[in-house]
Amino acid sequence: MAQSPGVEAATTQQSQSDRIAALEKQIADNKTAIAAAQSAGDNSWMLVSAALVLMMSGPGLALFYGGLVRKKNILGTMMQTFAMMAVITVLWALVTYSLAFGSGNAFIGGLHNMFLRGVGLTPDPAYAATIPLQTFMVYQLMFAIITPALITGAFAERMKFSAMLVFMVLWAIVVYSPMAHMVWGKGGFLNATLGSGIPCLDFAGGTVVHVTSGVSALVTALYLGKRIGYPKIPMPPHSVVLSFIGACMLWVGWFGFNAGSALSAGTLATSAFVATHFGAAAAALSWSAAEWIRQGKPSALGAISGAVAGLVAITPAAGFVTPISAIWIGLIAGCFCYFMVAKVKAWFGYDDSLDAFGVHGAGGTLGAILTGFFASSAINPIFGAGKATGFFEGNWRQPLNQLVGVAIAWGLSIVGTLIILFLVDKLVGLRVSEDDEREGLDLSQHGEEGYDWAH
Repeated sequence: MAQSPGVEAATTQQSQSDRIAALEKQIADNKTAIAAAQSAGDNSWMLVSAALVLMMSGPGLALFYGGLVRKKNILGTMMQTFAMMAVITVLWALVTYSLAFGSGNAFIGGLHNMFLRGVGLTPDPAYAATIPLQTFMVYQLMFAIITPALITGAFAERMKFSAMLVFMVLWAIVVYSPMAHMVWGKGGFLNATLGSGIPCLDFAGGTVVHVTSGVSALVTALYLGKRIGYPKIPMPPHSVVLSFIGACMLWVGWFGFNAGSALSAGTLATSAFVATHFGAAAAALSWSAAEWIRQGKPSALGAISGAVAGLVAITPAAGFVTPISAIWIGLIAGCFCYFMVAKVKAWFGYDDSLDAFGVHGAGGTLGAILTGFFASSAINPIFGAGKATGFFEGNWRQPLNQLVGVAIAWGLSIVGTLIILFLVDKLVGLRVSEDDEREGLDLSQHGEEGYDWAH
C-alpha cells in the first residue's frame, strides 16, 4: 500500500538527518584520529630528542672532556658528567623542574610541581599542546643535566668530587632554575611568547645553557686558581681519539637539542635541524682555517673544537634563522672562539682547563647576540604574522633585547657562582690537596685507574 505524501516526506527528512549526523560523526572521528596521530608523531620525536640530548652528556661530553685531560684524570673527569646524569635527575623531580617551569613570578617558578605533582600524561598547552607534560618535563631534564656538566671542563683535574656535587646541586637551584624560568617558563621576564617583560630569543639554550655554564666556568677557574705547573708544564690531551669520538656524538645529539626544541615534529623542527648542521660545519671550517693560517697546520682537535663552537653559537638561533644565516653565524663563531681560546686565554693567563668559557661562554654570548640580527619571521613569526623578528628585517630593538638577556645571564652566573663557591669552600673545601692533584683524580677521588694496562 502506497505511503501518504506526508509520511513519505517525513521519512525522506529523517533519512537526510541520519546521513548528516553520520557525516558529522565521521568528520569528528577523523579530527580525533588526526589529532591522535599528530600527538603520537610529536611525542615520538620528543622522546627520541630527549634520548639524543642525554647522549650528549654520556657518552658525548664524557668522552670529549675525558680525552682532553691527562690520563690520570680521565675517570674523575668522566665521573663528573655521569654524576650529573644521576644527581640532577633526582633534584629535577624533587624541586628544580618546579622552580624552572612551574607557575611563579617573572624570575622564578613556584613550588606547586615539587615531587612532580601535577606533571602527568596530559599536555600543558602553554608549553606544548600535542605532547604529554611528562614528555616535556623529561626533555627539559636533559638540558638541566648537561648544563652543569659543561662547567666541569673549566675546573678539570683539581676539584674535589664531594665539592663538585655540592656545588652543582646549589648551582642548579640558584643559577639554572631561575634562568630557565625567565627565558622559557610561564610569565618569565625574558620569555618571548609567554612572558611580559623583555622578549629575548633563545630557541634552545644560548643564554640558559651556554652563557650560564660558560661564565660560571670562568668564575670557577679563577676562584680555584691554576693547576700545579700551569702553564709552564705541558698538559696536552692524553687521547684526542676519545675527544674526536665524543665531539661526533655531540654533533649528532645536538639535533635533539636544537630541532627537539621545536617541541613537535613539524616544519620548525626541520628548519632547526638544518640550521644546526650548517652552523656546525661552517664553524669547523672557520676554526680550522684560522688555525691553519696561524700555525701552518689544521689540527683534528681544532676541527672538532670549531664544530662544537658552531653548535653552541647556533643553539639560540636554530629555530629563527635561514640555512645561509646559520652558515654566517658558524663562520663568525669559529673564528671568534678560536681567538678566545688561542689568544685571549693566554693574554689573561687564566686556567680554563678544557676551554669551557672560550667555547661555551664566548660562543653562547656571540650566538645570542647574532640571533637578534639574523632572526627571520619567514622561519618563525614569533611576534605575529607580518611583524619583523630580527634586525636585518627591520626590528632594530631585538639586538638590544638580546643584550639584556645576555647581561642578565652573565650577572646571575657571576654572582650566583661566587656565592656558591664561597659557601662550598667553607663547608667542604673546593680543591684537592697538592699530593692528590699530582697523583690524579682517578686514584685520589675514586680509588681506581682508567688505564691499568699502562703499567
